Amino acid sequence: MLRTDQINIRDPFVLVHQGQYYLYGTRGETCWGPADGFDVYTGRDLASWEGPAVCFQNDGSFWADRNYWAPEVHPWRGAFYMFASFKSETRRRGTAILRASSPLGPFLPWSEGPVTPADWECLDGTFYVSPEGRPYMVFCHEWVQAGDGEILALPLAEDLKAAAGEPFLLFRGSDAPWSREIRHSSGKTGYVTDGPFLWRRDDGALLCLWSGFSEEGYAQGLAVSDNQNIDGHFTQLEPLFLKDGGHGMIFRALDGRPVLALHSPNTHLLERPRFTPVHLGSAHQ
Repeated sequence: MLRTDQINIRDPFVLVHQGQYYLYGTRGETCWGPADGFDVYTGRDLASWEGPAVCFQNDGSFWADRNYWAPEVHPWRGAFYMFASFKSETRRRGTAILRASSPLGPFLPWSEGPVTPADWECLDGTFYVSPEGRPYMVFCHEWVQAGDGEILALPLAEDLKAAAGEPFLLFRGSDAPWSREIRHSSGKTGYVTDGPFLWRRDDGALLCLWSGFSEEGYAQGLAVSDNQNIDGHFTQLEPLFLKDGGHGMIFRALDGRPVLALHSPNTHLLERPRFTPVHLGSAHQ
């Protein structure tokens, strides 16, 4: 068994399925360079975990060989779909979709390469289903290319194999009053957008979690749609966490409480999952 504070992953994602937690994330050790797979941890109390067990392994035939980032696993029509970001020397970073019959995997490639636009640098795709039942991917157009990082929505085909329309903008990194420009090692400056995740509040409001940088470091932002759907106008709310942690998502714990998962600190090899119960009321949060 492993304690939560022994697990070095970024971008933690928790799937709750049949009375058990499944924890996925970016492997801390291989985050910034060559990579070949993802792991899953299983547990029942958010404190101790079995694993890691490999749930996706590049057998040498997969198109990407580096920057395996931010795996999320979502049930859809009897199967489990992994949304994860990848990169290679010959293809831009993008989110591809993999499929398995179990949350434990093995996940196998499902989409034909990235579903995000081929000429964009993209990352952190997440899954959203509209009240009408239409599937979307929400993702980031990376700030290193866009300058002012963007969060967009992309309609998906019913089988989740490919895009079914053009992406449309939800908001930009600079829209948040707390967001600050950062400087890339190349000298480029811009506003980061990372890790979008959609959550339906008890009053029906649609929230979008996302991350950028504040004056205090990596931060967990929050926005709300004005029409309870993905095509509304998103207004920035008070951030959930400002001090060196982010790329969060919300899940409902086994006792029914909403819990925020994010990684903190945002320092290579020191990242750990962090779980915090949250109350997202109807006023601001």
